[in-house]
Amino acid sequence: MPEVKKVLLLLKNMVYESTSPLETLRFAKYYRKKGLSVMVILWGPMGVVLAKAGKHRGTPMYDAKVVECIELGVDFKCCQLAADIIGLEGDELIPRIEMIESHVVAELFLEYQSEGELIISL
Repeated sequence: MPEVKKVLLLLKNMVYESTSPLETLRFAKYYRKKGLSVMVILWGPMGVVLAKAGKHRGTPMYDAKVVECIELGVDFKCCQLAADIIGLEGDELIPRIEMIESHVVAELFLEYQSEGELIISL
C-alpha cells in the first residue's frame, strides 16, 4: 500500500443541521498536523455555506475554525456552481478560500484517485 501524502476532504452536507462540518474541520486539522497536504472541497448548495464569511454567531464558531485550519496550511476550495445556485459571491467568502469550477472538482477526484491518495466525503 502506498504512503498517503495528500488528503481530499469533501463537504456537501448541511452546515447547521449536521456534524459533518465539524468532522471535516477536525479531520483537516488532524491530517495537517500529521504533515499531510490537506485540501477541503466545499460543494453542493449546503456545503458551500461553510465558505461564507460572517458566520460569527451561534455555536460552533465556524468562521474561526475555518481560519484556524487555513492558518495551519489547509487549502479550501468552494465550488462555483453550488455557490451560484445559492447566490454566494466570491467577495463573500472567508479570505483565502478559492472559488473553482465544478470540472476542477471532477479533475481533483481523478488526480487523487490515480495517485492512491485519501479521499473522504462527509
